[in-house]
Amino acid sequence: MKPRIICVVGPTASGKTAVALELAEHVGGEIVSADSRQLYRGLDVGTAKPTAAERARVRHHCLDLADPGEPFDAARFRQAAAEAIDDIAARGRVPLVVGGTGLYVRVLLRGLCPAPSRVPAVRAALEAEAARDGRAALHARLAALDPASAARLAPRDTVRVVRALEVALTTGVPLSRWQAEHAFGERPYDALVLGLERPPAELAQRIAARAREMVAAGFLDEVRGLRTRGIDVDAVGYPEMAVCVDGRADLESALAATIAATRRFAKRQRTWFAREPGIVWHHPERDAGSIAAAATVFLAGADATAAAPPA
Repeated sequence: MKPRIICVVGPTASGKTAVALELAEHVGGEIVSADSRQLYRGLDVGTAKPTAAERARVRHHCLDLADPGEPFDAARFRQAAAEAIDDIAARGRVPLVVGGTGLYVRVLLRGLCPAPSRVPAVRAALEAEAARDGRAALHARLAALDPASAARLAPRDTVRVVRALEVALTTGVPLSRWQAEHAFGERPYDALVLGLERPPAELAQRIAARAREMVAAGFLDEVRGLRTRGIDVDAVGYPEMAVCVDGRADLESALAATIAATRRFAKRQRTWFAREPGIVWHHPERDAGSIAAAATVFLAGADATAAAPPA
């Protein structure tokens, strides 16, 4: 019998942490983070990593697994998350996979896309091209070869842009088509995937409020400390705050840039999850009762979609 897990997904600032904490307490669960930034040590304030108090309230897994700059791909996440899920289930607890990195959730539930292996020479040439012509130019090249992949990847995400170009150039088939047409492996879990959604204006307000809270909590100091160690973090908010740390912009300008970058990031997340099958969508507060009911029904072995609110 496959383990039953609950996933809580959605864009940044949608309220995943609060919902997951309440749900974990309701069902006797532990949280497995599916966030590609929170897995790095030292990226705390700027990633809205669960606080010490939140981790004391509910046990968390897959946080602080690597140092900034250390390669960490979806395959490595899948292994770490699977080990955490096995440990949680073995102790009679309920695994809750929580995060906004859609690729991580996909590979955990459906396996890795069997795309071709890396080609070091092509990859090196693309990385040199990015250094010479800029990341925007590399992203534009991807948009011409694989529009679907370009639409979901930010120009600054050089690692994934290079990978998508590498596949398209070496196989003649866009990575997006590999992902759409090639079969995934056997699904190892029975999963209820709960998506959190808010109206765009409401989410935009939350993004702005959270960015201000991050600054108040020491985001600038976190970026300054990383830079003194020679670490430049290419995740939303960090480059924008680094400009302020370097004296090339004032705090208000850096804050505005962070908010704008986060809103763009949230839009890409919404686009990703809109294409994923089987997600049951809820408003975090208005549907709190339905979320708890869906989880209870699912864990009891029934069809959790019966507990979903009407469309």
